Amino acid sequence: DYNIITEGKAHILFPEKETVFYNPIQQFNRDLSVTCIKAWDNLYGIPKQTRKGRKRSLQSPGEESSKKRKLEDGSAETQTSTRPYIKILEALSATGLRAIRYAHEIPNVKEIVANDLLPAAVESIKKNVEYNKVEKIVKPNLDDANVLMYRNKSTNTRYHVIDLDPYGTATPFIDAAMQTIDDEGLMLVTCTDLSVLAGNGYPEKCFALYGGTNLAGHDATHESALRLVLNLLGQSAAKYKKSIEPLLSLSIDFYVRVFIKVRTNPTEVKNLQHNTMVTYMCSGCGSYHNQRLGRQTKRESKKGKEYLKYSLAQGPPVNVRCNFCGGAHHIVGPMYAGSLHNEEFINEVLRINKEEHEDEVYGTRKRIEGMLTLAKNELETPFYFTPNRVSSVLKFQVPSLKTVVAGLGSLGYECSLTHAQPSSLKTNAPWETIWYVMKKYCTDNKLCNLEKMNKNSFGYKILTNDDIGSKESESKLSFEPNDQSGRVEKLRKLKIVRYQENPTKNWGPKARPQ
Repeated sequence: DYNIITEGKAHILFPEKETVFYNPIQQFNRDLSVTCIKAWDNLYGIPKQTRKGRKRSLQSPGEESSKKRKLEDGSAETQTSTRPYIKILEALSATGLRAIRYAHEIPNVKEIVANDLLPAAVESIKKNVEYNKVEKIVKPNLDDANVLMYRNKSTNTRYHVIDLDPYGTATPFIDAAMQTIDDEGLMLVTCTDLSVLAGNGYPEKCFALYGGTNLAGHDATHESALRLVLNLLGQSAAKYKKSIEPLLSLSIDFYVRVFIKVRTNPTEVKNLQHNTMVTYMCSGCGSYHNQRLGRQTKRESKKGKEYLKYSLAQGPPVNVRCNFCGGAHHIVGPMYAGSLHNEEFINEVLRINKEEHEDEVYGTRKRIEGMLTLAKNELETPFYFTPNRVSSVLKFQVPSLKTVVAGLGSLGYECSLTHAQPSSLKTNAPWETIWYVMKKYCTDNKLCNLEKMNKNSFGYKILTNDDIGSKESESKLSFEPNDQSGRVEKLRKLKIVRYQENPTKNWGPKARPQ
């Protein structure tokens, strides 16, 4: 009656008639999640915090135990071990595959609650738990995920790790999860509704679900999707005097996946306003300008101590019409404005992936290495642009990435690749500089024919706009290779899986189980 599916160290009994949701394409998601929970345990887990002397609500299960062992030469050796302490909630478990993999593959796991609303799914979880002999760790549970979390909150039951991987949006589960997660805990959130979160057809639904709108129609719409999800998480946490720290935020295939650390810290909640922004996006040329909603200034008290002064932001940063092409501005957001990743965390994930994991168990290991290497080297500045799109506005052949990076680098600006989209660049250069570099490359190589261009087109208006650039920039601009272009080219030439090819025919999101 069953097919046996092996993924990682788990073996799942999967019925021939599909009554429970399972998508093999999500193995990358599960491999990455296992690796990230291991990294969180190593860097921020309870034994680490206990050694620092911090009080934690679930401290005792993770205490270190020491015992002495007598050696052959008569001396004594002290052995230190950590008791299993990690409590994990997989709120929407389906087959239980993810929970069983966590039980098999993550050290220090004490208990995993594998919850689902469908009775057929919970029966499947029970069979799979028994088949994998992890009954002592994985507890199947039939309940509404929110009801379960709010009930746990009322009994002061906390989880170190909460994994939300629903079919569609995770929005309905965020509030309950924020109240149930332990201090310094790890929350893993997936949203697969990218037609709403990153598309341009449902701005009203995007705002209703996530409290903001995305960069509709822009190349960087997938990064705006990540920032909308993080903004929702930050706003939900702030209501309970909590703040979030994004450890890793990825746009993957047909979904976004974020890993955040949640801590109770009323002082950090004050930074929420400054870390929230709206963006003015030109509907003509695609240039954008970010406007933070809060302002922070460093002040010095009479006693000589520095402190932060919080005030209202000043704006807007743009005119009614775009200064470059005359197009109208669209307002998008609000969304998260801070850093998407934590370098220390990514380094630990890459170390575990390289030193502790094997290809036979973790089939997407090379892709984890490639995607996280790109994420680690990304600039923290919001959004990216695609030279291909910029060139299409100006109507000339696309220059190579290293040429564009060399031009921006010669003017003192930094550039990086992005994990979210191939052939795209993140830079801290303003759009005036980007247009100047592209415009100069076009005119120097005689790639533009103004006489044949439509005088009402946005490209013509940019090419004939003498206010873009300055004489100082003209004396510095060079397209010869430099440190910036060398750094980007070095990363591009690494033999890593930077962007995944389609693994199977007609792959992607699956329909809900019948």
